[in-house]
Parts: sequence; C-alpha cells; structure tokens
Amino acid sequence: MHGVGDVRFFDRVAPLYDRVMPPASGEKLAAGLDHATRSIDRLLDVGGGSGRAAAALTGPDITVVDASVGMLSRARGVRGLSGVAGDAGRLPFRDASVDAITIVDAFHHLPDHAAALREAARVLAPGGVLVVREFDPEHPLGRLLVAGEHAFGMASRFHSPRALAASLADAGFDPRVVERGFGYTVVGVRR
Repeated sequence: MHGVGDVRFFDRVAPLYDRVMPPASGEKLAAGLDHATRSIDRLLDVGGGSGRAAAALTGPDITVVDASVGMLSRARGVRGLSGVAGDAGRLPFRDASVDAITIVDAFHHLPDHAAALREAARVLAPGGVLVVREFDPEHPLGRLLVAGEHAFGMASRFHSPRALAASLADAGFDPRVVERGFGYTVVGVRR
C-alpha cells in the first residue's frame, strides 16, 4: 500500500515546522554519503519536507521529494530548493538515475516501508547510497517519541537500527549501521 501517511499533519504544521525542529546535521549526513562507491552528482532527499536536511548539504544537485505540499512549498519558497511532490513508494524518477538518497527523520512516517526501500533501490545507480537517519524505538527517548507521535494521532512505525539494516539488505543494499543512539544512521550501498 502506498499513501499519504502523516501528510495531513505536516501540511498543517508546515509554517511552524522549522521554528521548532533543530537543523539537520550536515556532518552526519556527509559521513553517511561517504559510503557511496560512486561520485554523488544527484541526490534525492525523500520525505525531505521543508528542506531542513537538504539545506545542511553542499555539493550535489539536490531535489526534495515530499507528499506534503505545505512542507514542499517551504523547501521551494523559503530555501529555494528544487522540489517534487511525490510518494516515497512510487518515486517519479527513472531507474538508476540518482547517486544518493537521504531520508532524514521521516522513514517512520512513510506508509509502506518496503515499497519505499524498493523504490530507493530502483532509482539508485549501482554504488549509490541510501542514508537513513531515524529514531531508535528501543532507546528511552525513542519510547517517549513513539508515545508522543501516537498521542498526536500519527501512524508512525519505528524500527531499531538492526531491523532497518535487515530491511535494507532485503531490498538489495549492503547495509551498515554507522551511528547508534536515540538518533541513529543506517547506510545502504546499492549493489
């Protein structure tokens, strides 16, 4: 199943989102992108919302992909980023057409995790990298986040780093957990 996930919530909070969320760590994202075995000229920030993560990166041609029109309008209008309205489970890009994909603090909001990973594998060129920054539901702060998002009525589904790495392997990636903690990073290199 594909679908909107928590899009309605993000459309409503788009004007306030960047005021309450801390900036993404460009260093942590760059460390994940360093695992690619090809040069990175084109990057998709899937579930990139307002462009918070894309704004922390420099170098490649970056396109923010998000299903929330409200968040995407902030990425385009406030940050001047290229943006495409799209479903992570049906990315509007050709096979093997990008070198890297980031999904930052958003994977748990996607309605179909397996479809999103299959699509990432499809659009990434061999040697390209998928960098997923997420929250560990097994960490004490992660348990609070899970409870909080569910209290807000979100359909969030979180994975431990180990479980997410296993899902990346199933989708055709060579996965590595490169950072652990409340916020963690799993990297998958496209075989």
